[in-house]
Amino acid sequence: MTGIADWTLALVMIAVLAILGLGVLNMARGGSPQRSQRLMRWRVGLQAFALLLVVAILWLGR
Repeated sequence: MTGIADWTLALVMIAVLAILGLGVLNMARGGSPQRSQRLMRWRVGLQAFALLLVVAILWLGR
């Protein structure tokens, strides 16, 4: 990975994985359902951003 887009995509994917992990841990520990729901919404938003970033990278001909 050399470009800023590549590094940004990698960071977004790591953030998606981290938030997914936090949401699953919260559910497994019997934590607040509202917190799990909020984390899963963040995950979906970050996944959408990552997908748009992939499309943009491909569109620009990388």
